[in-house]
Amino acid sequence: MTYSLQLYTLRTAMAEDLPRTIRRVAELGYTAVEPYNFVATAQELAEALAANGLSAPSGHAPLLRDDQDEIFEAARTLGIGTVIDPHVERRHWTSEADIRATAEALNAAAKKGAKYGITVGYHNHEFELEERIDGSSALEVLARHLDPEVVLEVDTYWAAVGGEDPVELLGRLGDRVRFVHIKDGPLTRNDKEQVAVGRGAMRVWDVLDAAPGLEAAVVELDDFDGDVFTAVADSLAYLKEGKK
Repeated sequence: MTYSLQLYTLRTAMAEDLPRTIRRVAELGYTAVEPYNFVATAQELAEALAANGLSAPSGHAPLLRDDQDEIFEAARTLGIGTVIDPHVERRHWTSEADIRATAEALNAAAKKGAKYGITVGYHNHEFELEERIDGSSALEVLARHLDPEVVLEVDTYWAAVGGEDPVELLGRLGDRVRFVHIKDGPLTRNDKEQVAVGRGAMRVWDVLDAAPGLEAAVVELDDFDGDVFTAVADSLAYLKEGKK
């Protein structure tokens, strides 16, 4: 299992000093990261990753809103193999027709990405699980309309907040899921209540066992009431200890 870190977790530090932040991530023991909105900083970030021996198997970028060619070019600069759209607004998840339109847009992006040697994916929040279409979650409706080449990154915390058992959800989605976000907390909508992995209510190891074919499990804290670097370090220590 590759453990990665979603760099959005360290967005304040990244904005202040990108090279130093990446160096600290490597010093904590991470070998992979997941960049976000990486087009503007692609060259600087690529240099920092290379200097610290870090890879970027996946990255977040607004594929359905921004210039896809620009995103894929930046992803190629960073060695990102899978570009994941992180957010499609809730209003687009209330009908099957709207969900099908999102799927078709992702399918088209995947065809363009393939020309760059890059896979396309989608990342959920809580509302894609809360919204129901004929008894199925909107996320599962999306999966049914996606081409086989399009993958999913399941944010297991937000899936749980959205009312789903993430273990059962991963079982139903199967091999479509190539990445997961691993985060922890009391399963509330309050980002500030999130904690280091292993210190909250998430069944972390059950979740990871439910998705054995993952390319990476990505640690993320949307926010944290304390020293976020400590939480990031504690999360990796917990995951590594669990592997023994």
